[in-house]
Formats: sequence, structure tokens, C-alpha cells
Amino acid sequence: MKSVCLAALLALTSLPVFAQTIATGDQIVAAIGGNTVQGNMLATGAYTEFYQTDGTIRGADYTGTWSVRDDQMCFDYGEGADCWSVRIEGEAVTWVKDGTDAGTGTIVTGNPNAF
Repeated sequence: MKSVCLAALLALTSLPVFAQTIATGDQIVAAIGGNTVQGNMLATGAYTEFYQTDGTIRGADYTGTWSVRDDQMCFDYGEGADCWSVRIEGEAVTWVKDGTDAGTGTIVTGNPNAF
């Protein structure tokens, strides 16, 4: 009986973890609009950005714009929009590009860095 229970436990622990659900456009706007996200992108490193509700992005020494299209968050820093899927769980954000996790962040209320 112990071996059956152990085998069942091992089988359960080897099952894939279900991915969090991709956020809808409304969920993205509600969670991120008017707030700051700070985190790390695999390709470019650390970031901290404030996403104004009017669609302006403010960073330490730059600005851009953001919008939501087809349930993706789109960023434009002057070179055309680049859109990403987003998973949001509480204050945690995962940026997803072409089905791959490409960065993470934490939502911080408001604009604590006064960007």
C-alpha cells in the first residue's frame, strides 16, 4: 500500500503546473493604469516605469506611450508599438512575448518615484 501511495504522489508531482491565465485588456488597464511596475526583462535588465492613465509612460530619464490592443499591452518609445501578453497575479506581472515569459515585475501603487 505504501508503494501505491508513493507512486501516486510521484505521479502527481510530475504533472505540469498549469500556467496562469493571460490577462484581458480590462484587467491590464485596471491593474497597471495609474501605477508603477518595477522588475526585470530577460533581454534588457531592470526597469521601473510609471503608466499614467492617459497612456503616458514615465521612466527615470525617458517617456513613451502605452495602450491596450487585443488583450495585449503595447509600448511605444518612439520606434513603433511593441505588444505583449500579460499575466497578473496580485501584484506580480509576467510579460509574455510569443508564448514565452520574457520578464517579470511588481505593481507598486501610484508613482512613488515621482517620474
